[in-house]
Amino acid sequence: MTMKVNIYSIKGDKKGEVDLPAGFDMPVRYDLIKRAVLAQQSHRLQPKAPNRRAGRRTSAASWGPGHGASRVTRVKGSRYSAAGRGAIAPGTVGGRRAHPPTVDRNLDEKVNKKEKKLATASALAATTLREIVEARGHKIDNVKEIPLVIEDSLEEISKAKDVKEFFEAVGVTEDIERARVRKIRVGKGKMRGRRYRRKKSLLIVVSEDKGIFRGTGNFPGVDIVLAKNVSTEDLAPGTHPGRLCIYTENAMKDIEGRFS
Repeated sequence: MTMKVNIYSIKGDKKGEVDLPAGFDMPVRYDLIKRAVLAQQSHRLQPKAPNRRAGRRTSAASWGPGHGASRVTRVKGSRYSAAGRGAIAPGTVGGRRAHPPTVDRNLDEKVNKKEKKLATASALAATTLREIVEARGHKIDNVKEIPLVIEDSLEEISKAKDVKEFFEAVGVTEDIERARVRKIRVGKGKMRGRRYRRKKSLLIVVSEDKGIFRGTGNFPGVDIVLAKNVSTEDLAPGTHPGRLCIYTENAMKDIEGRFS
């Protein structure tokens, strides 16, 4: 049975009803969603490796036999000569790494086309289930409806002031404020240009950018994507499905075309 949802104006008033398109009626497959998101994340990895000469930039040489010591290469002409400090060999202090990573390694994970499509449909279906959206941590007590479908005039809003009024009208402001709080990252990442972590909030799925991309740019945790480009990672960041989403009417039609 096709599920119907209400269409709301940008003022938060009901305008009519629409049938949820194909793709929203799929069972939620956590395994497929996780696999598809991890594969998408792997495409952003940059191969890295040490210099091929690392650990070999030395004039160290073996003493050869007859010295009552192993034939490992040793540093010449330094204050360590008496101790016979080793070099180059992987088992010595300051020596090369035995099996360092190489830039030739392929880090991309592959997912079958049908599995990828099914994972996206499954992530779409998770956005229609209130219990999954709440379990993900979103504040939806004041949200008009899950999923939230808005008239197409939303795509034309280009000012942050008007966008803020829209968020208040449909009840998603509390969740955006939740994402405003940032936490200091654990580990060495805080020293590498990514000191803070911030939560994901609202995802707005539109059919066309008529100004809405500019209008939502400064709201923390809010992302916006075209319906033709929406991916599993957009709908389930960090492999966790159930993101709070807003769809426009035309975006629903575009999604219908992708999964019909």
